[in-house]
Amino acid sequence: MATVELTQDNFEQVVNGNDMVVVDFWAPWCGPCRGFAPIFEAASEKHPNVVFAKINTDAEQALAGSFGIRSIPTLMVFREQIILFSQPGAMPAATLDSVLEQAGALDMDDVRRRIAEEEAQQAQQAQQ
Repeated sequence: MATVELTQDNFEQVVNGNDMVVVDFWAPWCGPCRGFAPIFEAASEKHPNVVFAKINTDAEQALAGSFGIRSIPTLMVFREQIILFSQPGAMPAATLDSVLEQAGALDMDDVRRRIAEEEAQQAQQAQQ
């Protein structure tokens, strides 16, 4: 499957409309980004049930800023609209495959429960 180019206009539609979305924040001038691109493309062919998307940080500065992107490439994995993984730097194909397998194996009900518990604990601490 070819990668999808994400913009401010289609970001929410793509992330909300798919179970798992892997996003590569990149820029055309970035050497490590260009080196990681073939690995990202190959993974998109290997994992047809996952949407692979790219955000050009030069063209989409506001979108990159909203995620606090300070280093590229940065890879983010969304599953059911929750960020499960975010890491700057290119990674080898085997590592990317492992990240995707682990993200796909998570019990999302458990993930949402843990997030709710953390938010409740933070709210309780803020009241003290």
